[in-house]
Amino acid sequence: MTTYAALALLVGYLLGSIPFGLLLTRMAGKGDIRDIGSGNIGATNVLRSGSKKLAALTLLLDAAKGAAAVLVVQMVWPDAVRFAAAGALIGHLFPVWLKFKGGKGVATFLGILIPLLPVAALIFVLLWIGLLLTVRISSAAGMAAAASVPLTAFVLGDKQLFLMLLAFAMLVIWRHHENIRRLFAGTEPRVGGSQA
Repeated sequence: MTTYAALALLVGYLLGSIPFGLLLTRMAGKGDIRDIGSGNIGATNVLRSGSKKLAALTLLLDAAKGAAAVLVVQMVWPDAVRFAAAGALIGHLFPVWLKFKGGKGVATFLGILIPLLPVAALIFVLLWIGLLLTVRISSAAGMAAAASVPLTAFVLGDKQLFLMLLAFAMLVIWRHHENIRRLFAGTEPRVGGSQA
């Protein structure tokens, strides 16, 4: 790994590891989001704090940090953009500040895609929102949206991005392992339930 690649990975990780859900709920006087619902720091669990605005802001900021990591490194070390993208997702999933217990990566994955592969980002959003509105199960919508990304890259013929995005999608889906168990058991709550 070159010095630039290592620096890009570090920049991405530091940006990705900012726990916006936790910070926002604490600043709003709602305590530690990890003590609510599923204990996750993402937007869906922030919604369970009773604030739609905080949940929306968490989603936007979690996506923004992924996009920022790619854009910042793109301006300085364009050949190391993939390392920044990987760092951002890993940082969100495993932030050092929270003993490596982070979010599930759906919004951050979307943010990474916006500058990296806009077509995949658009399909991701349409699928995510469409499923959320129909099945109303956040985890299912997020996993399906994540799974669509490597498929989109493959269809577009972007072989360089395909393997990396496949790994990203697998990481996001793996972080939903508890949700997957509940989905098979028929106990996964719909939006508005007690955990996600």
